[in-house]
Amino acid sequence: MIHFVLLIVCAVAIYLSCEWFVNAVEWLGERLNVGKMAVGTILAAFGTALPESVVTLVAVTTGATDEAKDIGVGAAMGGPLALSTIAYGVTGAMLMLKRRRERIAAGSGTDISPAGAKHEEALGSAADMRRLAKDQKWFLPIFAVKVTLGLVAFAYKPVLGLLFFGAYAVYFWREIRGGDDEEDEGPELEPLKFQPKAASPSTWAVAAQTALTLVVIFFASQLFVKQLDAIGPMLGLSAAVTALLLSPVATELPEVMNAVIWVRQGKTQLALANISGAMMIQATVPSGLGLLFTRWDFDAALLWSGLITMAAIVYLLMTMRGHRLTPARLAVAAGFYLVFALGLIPILS
Repeated sequence: MIHFVLLIVCAVAIYLSCEWFVNAVEWLGERLNVGKMAVGTILAAFGTALPESVVTLVAVTTGATDEAKDIGVGAAMGGPLALSTIAYGVTGAMLMLKRRRERIAAGSGTDISPAGAKHEEALGSAADMRRLAKDQKWFLPIFAVKVTLGLVAFAYKPVLGLLFFGAYAVYFWREIRGGDDEEDEGPELEPLKFQPKAASPSTWAVAAQTALTLVVIFFASQLFVKQLDAIGPMLGLSAAVTALLLSPVATELPEVMNAVIWVRQGKTQLALANISGAMMIQATVPSGLGLLFTRWDFDAALLWSGLITMAAIVYLLMTMRGHRLTPARLAVAAGFYLVFALGLIPILS
């Protein structure tokens, strides 16, 4: 019973910490003079990707056996899978709920014509879709190379891990340099939680709130994963199923919480940017560490996770083409995780 209680406590702690974190990171972006979308793709993504990146780093560098190091490989593959399916799916579901409430509140004033409904459902402008699609186009080839390297063996494969770090450095530079001409989205910045009465908070307060919330998110996420590891066997789930199905969802919980909060605040593009930015980190930094310190040899389950991840991204790219991405279509992405879970049954049996 204590594990279920701690699970709920950790989830609440992560949500509240993320609420303070997104508040702080928006002010941090303003202090650093970076574009609105770079706040999501770089600053927020870096902070929320920290827990799973540390899991990979610790596993691959301190694991006493190849099996122990392979935990890091699983984390490097599970992160992008959960983000491209669960995180996008939850965001789509939250957008559907939010827009349904807005239609109910609007009452008879809602435009119910087909043209009006189509415009209402579109997730941002055509330019927004092109920008989001560009992130997915960056991710897909990098991830495909990552999966391919898990299927082959050659002497200098570990050195290729450095190329993944370089790929993220290029992405980072592109985001920082390319965000200045973006249009502002949604409401103005809310007052900093640490200084609610200040129109312009102190830099030290912004930095302190960012750092403190990251610490809470990190430790609450680790405790959340441990509770899932304990609950899995209680529910009759094997360690392998728990590691492949539940742990990735837990480690990506901060990104999901950030997306929920930004959707609630009417900042949809920031929510989507946070997920796509975290996916780029997960496709490069943990992969580079895995290549440098492990065999990076995939079994059937890891290969299956890679194939489902790529299928989800291809689906998203297809819906973004022609400005056809809607909340409902975004929510469908979660279905790919269900396909992954069903596919694991014959693989692990």
